[in-house]
Amino acid sequence: MFLLLFALWSWLIWPNFLRNVWVDPRAWSESGAPTPFFTVHLVLTVVSLILGSVIGVIGFRGFRASTTTKKKE
Repeated sequence: MFLLLFALWSWLIWPNFLRNVWVDPRAWSESGAPTPFFTVHLVLTVVSLILGSVIGVIGFRGFRASTTTKKKE
């Protein structure tokens, strides 16, 4: 369950974080191009969502396996 909650946390927190970075004046140059500030936070968000998804899949498989094992007993 902890892994599933961690995955849910990742999907609730990181998109909101990226929305906040998006509107930050440091995220865009005067010409409208993304700054290194934005790029670093975008990569951080994408990696965190990928890892959260993988952890969620592992948690789901573990949870499913534990409930299947209990049913057989």
